[in-house]
Amino acid sequence: MPPELWPSYDPTKSAVSGSRFFLEIQERGYRGSRQVVRKHLAALRAGNAEPVRADIPSPWKITGWIMRPRETLTDQQEERLLEVRLACPDITRACDLARTFSDLVRNRSGFLLNDWIRQAEQDAPKPMSGFAGFLRQDLDAVATGLTLEWSSGVVEGHVNRVKTLKRPMYGRASFELLRTRILTQP
Repeated sequence: MPPELWPSYDPTKSAVSGSRFFLEIQERGYRGSRQVVRKHLAALRAGNAEPVRADIPSPWKITGWIMRPRETLTDQQEERLLEVRLACPDITRACDLARTFSDLVRNRSGFLLNDWIRQAEQDAPKPMSGFAGFLRQDLDAVATGLTLEWSSGVVEGHVNRVKTLKRPMYGRASFELLRTRILTQP
């Protein structure tokens, strides 16, 4: 809970209820649950509360900063990503590997995939090394996909579109209606 949301009184010294405290900080913009506030107040009163953490970006934001090309990041986003990387060596290693893999995909450099997999399996965080292991299982297909300009992506897109059209009609419509919808939908 950021300190700027806290009311002006000290909840550790006053007999204010957790519910009242929750309502007051909720008016100031707090979006968490009442139970979290109660637990935090109990820990504060017992003297064993954890320090208030800084504004930590969500995993989705961090992932977005990592996967986006560096030149598209704002100065503030680059600075925040640097702070996160300095705070967590695992994120630093995952960031480096993810950016390298992203470059492999963007530049169609499938011939470098074996080296990337080897690096990821050696010293990457567990999710990243697991991903590298899955790539190794079908190495020829993945390397071909990262090298050649042809792919079955368009066909897969059409299959996905047909399944999306078919799913809501299942058991209620005829083949002729499905055929008409497929042919008339863009």
